[in-house]
Amino acid sequence: MSKVKNYIHHRLNHIYTKFNICVSSVQICVICGILFLLSFTACNKKLQTSEEKSYIGQTAIIPVPLELIAIKNTYFKLDKNTTISIPTNDDWALSAKYLKDKIQQSTGAHLAISQSENQQGIVFKKDNTLTKGAYSLSVNEEGVNIQAASSVGAFYAVQSLLQLMPVQVFDKANLGAFNFKIPAVQIKDEPRFPYRGMHLDVCRHFFSVDDVKRYIDLLAIHKFNYFHWHLTEDQGWRIEIKQYPKLTEVGAYRNETLVGHYNDQPHQFDGKRYGGFYTQEEVKEVIAYANARFITIIPEIEMPGHAQAAIAAYPELGCTSEKIEVLNKWGISEQVYCPTEKTFDFLENVLNEVMDIFPGQYIHIGGDECPKIQWKESEFCQQLIQKEGLKNEYELQSYFIRRIEKIINARGKRMIGWDEILEGGLAPNATVMSWRGMKGGLEAASEGHDVIMTPTSHCYFDYYQSQHKEEPLAIGGFLPIEKVYSFNPIPEKLDKDKTQHIIGVQANLWTEYIPNCNKLDYMAYPRTCALAEVGWSSKERRNFKSFVQRLESHFKRLNNYGVKAAQTVYDIDADFRTSGGKLIAFLQSNVPGTKVTYTLDGSKPRLNSSEFTSVPIPINNSAELRAAGFVNNERKGRMFEKDINIHKAAGKSIELKYQPAARYSAGGTTAIINGIKGSDERYGDKEWLGFEAKDLDAIIDLNEPQRISSVNFRFFKGEGQWIYLPKKASVYFSMDGSDYELAGETNEIKTSTKIASPTILVNENARYLKIIVKRYGKIPEGAQGAGHEAWLFVDEITVD
Repeated sequence: MSKVKNYIHHRLNHIYTKFNICVSSVQICVICGILFLLSFTACNKKLQTSEEKSYIGQTAIIPVPLELIAIKNTYFKLDKNTTISIPTNDDWALSAKYLKDKIQQSTGAHLAISQSENQQGIVFKKDNTLTKGAYSLSVNEEGVNIQAASSVGAFYAVQSLLQLMPVQVFDKANLGAFNFKIPAVQIKDEPRFPYRGMHLDVCRHFFSVDDVKRYIDLLAIHKFNYFHWHLTEDQGWRIEIKQYPKLTEVGAYRNETLVGHYNDQPHQFDGKRYGGFYTQEEVKEVIAYANARFITIIPEIEMPGHAQAAIAAYPELGCTSEKIEVLNKWGISEQVYCPTEKTFDFLENVLNEVMDIFPGQYIHIGGDECPKIQWKESEFCQQLIQKEGLKNEYELQSYFIRRIEKIINARGKRMIGWDEILEGGLAPNATVMSWRGMKGGLEAASEGHDVIMTPTSHCYFDYYQSQHKEEPLAIGGFLPIEKVYSFNPIPEKLDKDKTQHIIGVQANLWTEYIPNCNKLDYMAYPRTCALAEVGWSSKERRNFKSFVQRLESHFKRLNNYGVKAAQTVYDIDADFRTSGGKLIAFLQSNVPGTKVTYTLDGSKPRLNSSEFTSVPIPINNSAELRAAGFVNNERKGRMFEKDINIHKAAGKSIELKYQPAARYSAGGTTAIINGIKGSDERYGDKEWLGFEAKDLDAIIDLNEPQRISSVNFRFFKGEGQWIYLPKKASVYFSMDGSDYELAGETNEIKTSTKIASPTILVNENARYLKIIVKRYGKIPEGAQGAGHEAWLFVDEITVD
């Protein structure tokens, strides 16, 4: 830089002297800075050319660092003679050994590790000015320099370093001789949130010790630091408790398992005994494995609900003492722990064994979805409510949770629970996992409690991730990767002085419909990559288009690791709108540079088919829209398919008195009259509108008077997801939009499938139609979500 400065100074002085102009050293510095920035910008632009694609791919780190400067055409060559140096008198060996093992696993090379002041090769240095988890990473021709305050920051630097290497480093195949070129970079990085977690339910379906270790390995690659291990459930108890052997002898196995979806009627079963559990030695093995990757495991022991497996083993723990079996289907059991002293002794003994094994500060006690029917019917519970001066069963649950928290706090641990632990009053030192939206987390944080945000809207990876008909079976919902990536865990309404109580974010993988690792990979990745960036990267550094570009290289890393990640990010999507009483369609791709082509006759789109630009596609008649994406003339993703029925209301305007829930309104209010039927399997796509504790009250303007013969509805039924059919649907008609007459109504809406499609005959002339659909109301006792308002889901309202 000094040579450049001197040269510029000399040339400018020559020019300025000629014109009798004086230039100072400060001005020269400013000019040099400007020229440097211009050259740096030009360099960055040049890096976007196709010949530099592999170079860019090699600096495509996920999660994106806080700062990254790539130095073009400069590399460090890593080979079998490279050495690794770590600080003396500090425990940095874990990070260094992890790096050495990864290189050895993929290449066969044994890099030497030494505690020395060596300045060449890969050098770890301590920098006490950095915060916990922060690091700096510098690569030049001479070597690699990693600086951190502790080994955990160094470990995160190692993850970034591995992603700078060729993707083969993630392959377990021994390459033999190797020479890895690592691009020169300057990286400064630190995590946004102290808690970055992923959850795995091993109860609905069991995963072996090796499966769990593999899951943890993948979390480490993405800089997660917590693994939430869901170990007990109605469908199985998965951890050995030595004082209570029947928990695994009986509670770890169910006689059979539900086949198909819970909403499919009648239920069918496979007739095969299913189960498994982890011995305490196996659990300790997994904990040690996670600790070596700086991941803390949080065990979850569910209570007071989700307890049927434990009560099957020890019936006296329940409210009825009747002998029952481990639950063989999904959903929520009515069986709950009875809050007797014997139950609390049992739970204290169980938790003490668990706390003896798990060294982390957190113990998760569940606390969610606790049915109250048995407590209401229990003479003991009602007497306890009176004795303790409690108002109802919700306060009884709070009493239960507070007693459990005292047990946990007495051991120097902290309790975590799902947001239902807020009901009846929150335990004083509890941390809340807010899953039923952001409201519970907002409330808890406002009261000074720590909160981990994990709402269904952005963090439930058991939901469908694509609207494509070929998507494998999932529990329901719709959570595409772009929605995961858009998540901001800090609520806008939270006071700034309380934001520190949002300590992080977590995604959950419930495994009712995830029976093996292949399905687990598909559901988790790449959405886990997106969440990693939500939890780690600063809000300002996050950019979805950049993320998708970096995914191209990351897919190769995952593939080399054996992960068959979902490719739904390449699928084409559509946005349907109305314009001048007509329906129009916009096609879109997540991947920059994608050429999107389409047809309207149901034929397969090809590279030379009609190309979608920015001009919307007019849908004047019923059509079979098909679309496909091409990158560099190569087909990417699956074909988009939508059949469109242009009925009398399609493309017209509709006004709703009550708006649908934000997370179930992606298609906008016109989605229910756009001529497109939503999925028969997944209620969370863009076509279904979901109403929480609200009726549908709508007015459709047909633009002109016309003869209406009938109105057909589509309603979704998914009682396992709290979605109930409405009680009543009514149609009113009007010529002027003021005076309405009843055309017809249906008072009994039933279906043996997931879709109810009643038709109301009208046979009247009208310009306006008023549609009123009365929701079900509160969910009955004994059902999932009992006591909560049922959801109403409405799809296409077809007017003929």
